[in-house]
Amino acid sequence: MKIAVAIAFILILGSLGSALFFLMRDKGRSNNTVRALAVRVALSITLFLLILLAYKLGYIQPKGIRMG
Repeated sequence: MKIAVAIAFILILGSLGSALFFLMRDKGRSNNTVRALAVRVALSITLFLLILLAYKLGYIQPKGIRMG
């Protein structure tokens, strides 16, 4: 599960980086920036749902904060 979350974060950051690249290169004249940001939002929602499903199925457990 940790590997899946790490890969998802890398994909989300990659999509955000490509959106920045298209924004600088196209100066907002094309839909590439919007498409890259839409992919980022879709990946973020998918990651959230994956974590929620993993919790419901018992693959991950909350640990809480341990003091001392």
